[in-house]
Amino acid sequence: MTDMFRDCPDCGAQRTFSQRHDEPEHCPDSADGRCPEWFCTVCGSGLLVGLPPVAGELVRAAADGPLDRVA
Repeated sequence: MTDMFRDCPDCGAQRTFSQRHDEPEHCPDSADGRCPEWFCTVCGSGLLVGLPPVAGELVRAAADGPLDRVA
């Protein structure tokens, strides 16, 4: 397991966060194996670290301009 220190929003202090996978970079929910989900080892609060995968249509639309319009 990999650990890191982050500010925990629920504890209000720096805490150790870890991933709940037996082997690092072997997340079954991510194509590249890098899991964005980290959990506080004190209270269990979850954080998403990094950017989650985005659908190809959104990536192409973002390249065309801002996404703040309503179609």
